[in-house]
Amino acid sequence: MSTPSLLSRVPAPSRAVQRFIAGAAVVGQAGIAVTGAVVRVTESGLGCTTWPQCQPGSLVPVADPVGGQVHQWIEFGNRLLGGGLGVVSALCVLMALFAKPRRRRVTVLALMMPLGVVAQAVIGGMTVLTGLQWWSVAPHFLASMPLIWLAVLLFRAVGEGDEKPRALLPRPLLTLQLVQAITVGVILIAGTLVTAAGPHAGDIKTPRLDIPVSTLAQIHADLVFLLIGSLLALGFGLRIKDATAVQWRRYWTLVGVVLAQGLVGLVQYWTGVPDILVLVHVLGATLVLIAGASLWTASRDRGPAPVFVAAEPVAAEEPELAAR
Repeated sequence: MSTPSLLSRVPAPSRAVQRFIAGAAVVGQAGIAVTGAVVRVTESGLGCTTWPQCQPGSLVPVADPVGGQVHQWIEFGNRLLGGGLGVVSALCVLMALFAKPRRRRVTVLALMMPLGVVAQAVIGGMTVLTGLQWWSVAPHFLASMPLIWLAVLLFRAVGEGDEKPRALLPRPLLTLQLVQAITVGVILIAGTLVTAAGPHAGDIKTPRLDIPVSTLAQIHADLVFLLIGSLLALGFGLRIKDATAVQWRRYWTLVGVVLAQGLVGLVQYWTGVPDILVLVHVLGATLVLIAGASLWTASRDRGPAPVFVAAEPVAAEEPELAAR
C-alpha cells in the first residue's frame, strides 16, 4: 500500500482563503505603486545609495550626520513593503499548487505575481544604480500596472470556471473595451513622461526630461478625454444591450474613478503639482486599472468554479487483503 506524501496531506485552501490571498495580491500590487510615489515626492529615491544593500556594507539604513536617516528609512521601507508583496506573491503560488482541483489558469496567473515582484526588484535596482534617470524610473512604475490587472484576473479566476470564455456582450463592445485598455496604457506612459519632466524626480539632483511639462500635460489630458469619450460610447452600448446589474455597477465605478482622476490631474496642473495630489493621482491610476479589469471580467463568463470531489476508498473484498 502506498503511503501518502507529506505534500498530499497538506489541506487544500478553501475558496474563501484563495479569494483572500488573491485580494491581498491586488491590494499589494496597488499599494507598492503608491508607496513608490511616496519615495518620489519626498525625494528619497537615493536615500539608499546602492542595491540590494541600502548603504555600502549595510542592508539597513546607517547613521548619517549630514543627510540624516529619514530618506534612508523611506526608501528602505518601500523595499520592505516590496518584500512583503513577495511573501503574498509566494502565497498565491502555494494557494494555486495546493488547491483541489489544481487549475492551470489559476496557477499561471499566480506565477505571474512572484515573477513580477522579481522583475520589479531588478528594475528598482537598476533605477538606483543609474541615479534615478527618468528612463529608469518610468518602467519601475509602469511594471506595476499590468501586475495589478493580472492580480484582478487571478481574484476572478479563483471564483469562476475553466471553460472557454463566453462573451456576455456583443463583439463591438468587447473590442471597445480592448481599445480602452490600450488607451489606459498609453495614458500611463504619457503620465510618466509628465512626471519625468516635472519636479518629482525622486531626488533633487536627478536630471529631468528636457521637454516642456505643459506640452506633455496637454497630450496626457487629450488622451484622457479620448478615454472618457470611449466610455460614453460604451455606456450607450450597454444601454442598448440591456447590460446586467453587475456590468452597470462596474461600468459606473470605472467612469467614476476616471472622472475623479481627470479632476485630480487638472487640480494638480493648476496648483503646481503639490505632493499630496501626486499620491492621490497614483492611487487613482491603480483604481482605474482595478475598475477596468473588473469590468473586463464581468463581460465574459467561464462557467462555475469546479468542485473537488474526493475519491471514495475502495473496500477490500477479503479480510486478508485488508491486512496487507
